[in-house]
Amino acid sequence: MVGVEKDGPVWTVIHSRYSEARNGMDPASADAIVDVMKSFDADKTASVAVLWGEGGAFCSGWDLKFASTLSNRDIFQREVVDGLAFPIGANAAPRGPLGPTRLELSKPVIAAVEGPAVAGGMELALWCDIRVMAETAYFGVYCRRWGIPLLDGGSVRLARLVGQGRVMEIILTGRKVPAEEAVRIGMCEKVVAPGQARAAAETMAREIARFPQEAVRADRRSVLETYGLPVREALRREWANGTEAHFKEGAAGAGRFASGLGRHGNFEKI
Repeated sequence: MVGVEKDGPVWTVIHSRYSEARNGMDPASADAIVDVMKSFDADKTASVAVLWGEGGAFCSGWDLKFASTLSNRDIFQREVVDGLAFPIGANAAPRGPLGPTRLELSKPVIAAVEGPAVAGGMELALWCDIRVMAETAYFGVYCRRWGIPLLDGGSVRLARLVGQGRVMEIILTGRKVPAEEAVRIGMCEKVVAPGQARAAAETMAREIARFPQEAVRADRRSVLETYGLPVREALRREWANGTEAHFKEGAAGAGRFASGLGRHGNFEKI
């Protein structure tokens, strides 16, 4: 149901539930992806993960066959309100309905999107740091039809990418957002030929993984931590993240440049 293929520092996490629900997310799959992502983050040899849905669909959202069993108030209270609720204080949050959407990893994840990434599947893609979409892939709040709200960060993360007015229109209408529009408005970062999203995401992942990783993670952390902060506080956090990374590996990298590597923007020998 959930597998991993490892190519050195790049892990490709594969969700294989297409024949049952076009890779709709049920509790077993959600738990499995969370476990894999935690293992990826903890593994010192791993640098970048790619999340891909096998069979031609990234994820069709929360499995509505499972959701339909939650009409009983007691079951809903146990499975959703209590089971997935955010805890009080600084305790770690449980997994989201779509799995890793509440995890705060230290390493980047790239979504490789073929076909639909709709409803909760869109939220899962938005959790990733970067989205690579096939030309035929699409987003959409398709759960609008069934009275199921966004529960896994869609209203939060999408607004940060495309702005309040545009996100209101996309969310409230529930319309389809094709890949061409998604890249134009900042909802994804790269569009490729159909069937090539995984390969393109893995190529990007290898490009990122070849760099010194302390600086990669420090800069990623600064982007995430400083969103919405006053400029002075944001700069303070960026400085704190960056100086630690420079001490760990930046000085050595500067030495390699001084010895003649990487001149004139050459990324081949670093």
